[in-house]
Amino acid sequence: MPTPDIYGQGIGLWAMTDAPSIPDAIAAFAKGALPRLRLTFASASARGATLVGAAAPVPGMTTWLTDVARLEIWDGSTWGVVATGARAWNSITVTSGWTQNGNSQGTFQYRLVNMFGEDTLMFRGGLSRSSYPTTIPAYFELNTTALPAAARPASLRTILVPVSDAGSTRLAMKLDITVDGWLRLYGVNRPYDLPAWVGFNGTVVSL
Repeated sequence: MPTPDIYGQGIGLWAMTDAPSIPDAIAAFAKGALPRLRLTFASASARGATLVGAAAPVPGMTTWLTDVARLEIWDGSTWGVVATGARAWNSITVTSGWTQNGNSQGTFQYRLVNMFGEDTLMFRGGLSRSSYPTTIPAYFELNTTALPAAARPASLRTILVPVSDAGSTRLAMKLDITVDGWLRLYGVNRPYDLPAWVGFNGTVVSL
């Protein structure tokens, strides 16, 4: 009968009193050690199809999901997010009339992160505008290409973004992130609310 490891982790070690069997010794060790390692799966569905029956997850088991670059841990009833991999910033190509690096805040960019177990869209950078059309539209669509599917919210999200007090009586305006990936700025009005720049640093929205 395998002897428990001295660290109390439930890893069976083949004893000299056990009948010689390399396969059984390896199996006993693997049974105790593998659930305590970080396991890698292509996706949550692949993990669910694998960790069943005798291989069902145990509390403390940690897995890495390749498709979403996410580390998760099993608490005995559900998988909770521990952290994510480093997510690259992606520059947003803006529509005509807007220019990057408004108020020297950097290029308008987004990235996907996971905060407290929830997929989140994060923005940074700034846009500037030197002039506005005579007729102001209901909103200004900022991106020329819709955000990719993975970065689109499940329902319409609305956040406040800071704007310049030069040319505007408002210090913040509304940014909508639509379910089909468009970024729409509301609040620009003649003659008092024509901001010289719009900022996005520190703004986040749940997906």
